[in-house]
Amino acid sequence: MAQIEKNSHTMEQNSTVSNTLEVDGALLPTPSRELWEKICNFQARPDDLILATYPKSGMTWTQEILDMIQNDGDVAKCQRATSTDRHPFLEVVFPYKRKPDLEIALEMPSPRMLKTHLQSHLVPPSVWKQNCKIIYVARNAKDCLVSFYHFSRMISLLPDPQSFDKFCEKFMSGEVLYGSWYDHVKGWWAAKYQHRILYLFYEDMKKNPKREIHKMLEFLEKTLSEDVINKIVHHTSFEVMKENPMANQTAVPSNIYNHTISPFMRKGMPGDWKYHFTVAMNEKFDEHYKKKMAGTTLTFCTEI
Repeated sequence: MAQIEKNSHTMEQNSTVSNTLEVDGALLPTPSRELWEKICNFQARPDDLILATYPKSGMTWTQEILDMIQNDGDVAKCQRATSTDRHPFLEVVFPYKRKPDLEIALEMPSPRMLKTHLQSHLVPPSVWKQNCKIIYVARNAKDCLVSFYHFSRMISLLPDPQSFDKFCEKFMSGEVLYGSWYDHVKGWWAAKYQHRILYLFYEDMKKNPKREIHKMLEFLEKTLSEDVINKIVHHTSFEVMKENPMANQTAVPSNIYNHTISPFMRKGMPGDWKYHFTVAMNEKFDEHYKKKMAGTTLTFCTEI
């Protein structure tokens, strides 16, 4: 696994997107070399829980589930603040916040739940040294691409994705925020054989949320009653979360997230890609996908 200290010497400021930095070929929402050095040197604690995903792969949803688990299904406690304020992002700087999330994380009491979209080899080394528990959620490439496209349309911090065709080409080549989807999901898949990582799939969570919640509970060594688990399933359903201002991101300033262009929580159902891909695009994507995923045991379903 590549060492993050080495990566920090290969950074270049990206001139086309403000508040971003290129690290080891991946564009990150980190505005400066100084902040990246702080991320590299971040000191994890043994009882930290890390939630990791590629963008638009179920992070907000899984965060809500984990927050409900940690608070024994207490809905009021889980509505104490918005999802962007409850658990810090290691590498993200929100321009409307008084300080970077990294600094907020440093001030938090234990146990902490921290979020990241970083590829596995870019995670602060202390996370591995402290043997932190990590939950990773992966989503099939086609639905992830579609969701990322619509997200890029509504967020002012990212460049205009232009047409879906052009965004598809950039996604396949890894020229999007956080880099290659292929590298991301495969890197974390490989890391799970060496570290305490629960690797989950977005589609499995959709098909049988209760079963996946049981996996999380076992991984976290926690027990909840079936009544509480059913409560968690209900309150973290797409329909309920979409109406929850503490989870649907409508509290984020409109100059950052423009929900009139596209809601943050748009559809959330596997298979939506079929309404965006032409036959030719799908054939080209499938051919590229086979090459990029050759040799891995990692498999996805694209509809349920």
